[in-house]
Amino acid sequence: MLLTFCAGNLWFLGINLGGVRTTINKHWNPKFKKLRSQKVLKIDLPDYQELNKPFNEFTREEIRSRMKERGLLPNRWWSDRPFFISSTGSVFEPYVPPEGDGKVSVITAQGAKQKLEFVEKKGKSMMALRKIRNFEEDFNYKEFVKVAQDVYIQAHEAMINKDRDKIIQFITERAYPEVVNNIGDKTIVWEFVGSLEPPAVVHLRCTDVITRENIFAQITVRFHTQQILAVYDRFGRLMHGSETIPKDVLEYVVFEKHMANKYGRWRVHDKIIPDWMPPKEPSLRTFAVDLTDDEQKVP
Repeated sequence: MLLTFCAGNLWFLGINLGGVRTTINKHWNPKFKKLRSQKVLKIDLPDYQELNKPFNEFTREEIRSRMKERGLLPNRWWSDRPFFISSTGSVFEPYVPPEGDGKVSVITAQGAKQKLEFVEKKGKSMMALRKIRNFEEDFNYKEFVKVAQDVYIQAHEAMINKDRDKIIQFITERAYPEVVNNIGDKTIVWEFVGSLEPPAVVHLRCTDVITRENIFAQITVRFHTQQILAVYDRFGRLMHGSETIPKDVLEYVVFEKHMANKYGRWRVHDKIIPDWMPPKEPSLRTFAVDLTDDEQKVP
């Protein structure tokens, strides 16, 4: 039979256990037990071998877990693209110049088809003209072609002088990178001789961006002019054209304006090159001549 005795009940055996503590080491006052436990902190000692490990040897999961332990968010790889709200990024409904510059006889099948397409496009252009006049009540073709020709000439003069601050005043942000790239490391000689035919408006289009009130207008103008153009490379060698011989130039230039902007202005946006137009003259190329042994010895 197993008997359990309490220390206080062993007096009848002549054993005195009054000075013996039978409990664990426990504070006599449990009131501040939680606060006393906070006096001891558990510290994770650093692993110096891991700290000396090169960063490129860590896996993506190890990097993620370490940052998560410290409450850090991983770096976000931003891939934002800047865009401009003062111009569009392309030509909407671009004008397709008729073959032969629209001078095919109407009695032929091709001429009748061109005439029908012209009437259809004319109706859309009139609708676009109404939208433009909602912002500019006094807009008319005669005044616009004068402004367009002046912008065209000043844009070319700014390109010749390589004045980038002035170029952006006459060319939209869409055409600006192409223009700056083409004039780099070159010397350009350009002169506007005159117009063979008065400039004419052949195409009008309007579109809205984001909201219906945010209107952009694009007008295609036909220029038939005489110009002088000579392009030299960075070493002063002629690449294209001539400084003395003027040439006839037929161009379809697209002008754009942000109509909703009170301070908007007409600027060159793009050029339309028809498929039937003859290709331009290729640039003159220069080649390095292999020297003979005797020529190489000459100092």
